Amino acid sequence: MRLIRPVESSRLGFTLIELMVVIVLAGIMAAAIIPEMRGTYEDALLRAAGRELVEVFSIAGSRAASLNEAHRVRLERNSGRYWIERKSSDGESPSGFVRVHDVPGSEGKIDSRISIEFKRAGDEPEETLEAGAPAPSEPDSRIAATVQAVTFYADGTADNAEILLQDRDGFRRVLRVNSTTARVQIGELGRRGAP
Repeated sequence: MRLIRPVESSRLGFTLIELMVVIVLAGIMAAAIIPEMRGTYEDALLRAAGRELVEVFSIAGSRAASLNEAHRVRLERNSGRYWIERKSSDGESPSGFVRVHDVPGSEGKIDSRISIEFKRAGDEPEETLEAGAPAPSEPDSRIAATVQAVTFYADGTADNAEILLQDRDGFRRVLRVNSTTARVQIGELGRRGAP
């Protein structure tokens, strides 16, 4: 009968020291990668909020032109909620607009980590735009400073407005609505307070 020789134990698996080295290296890599991922996530939230508002502006503009009646996007600065309203007919509403409920994407909420600042177009931002960002637009008399809405008209025009989005780290994006074409351009302003 043939006997099987016992194999040395060091060849069968990892030693405790090797295992500890691997765990330490994994910990160092995690400590270096996790902070970078957080910044990427915040940036993704800011970009998603911008795309979300561009989409709702597009819906309002399309409905205004196709239904031949003014539509507007209302923004609640504190809650981050937004919705589309259409021009009311025959005194349906004292404000002159009624909320649109039957259209997918006509209402929603921006993530609470993103703040919204509504500006009249032409108000200069505190810092200059980065290269390639859309240039400041001319003020439009159809929009009041206190109104937090952008109206899209049946003739394909819109209020000239700017919406400033900012995340908790101070990074900002600006959405500019062109009054002539009713198109929305997104520009990056960079970080608030950065040199």
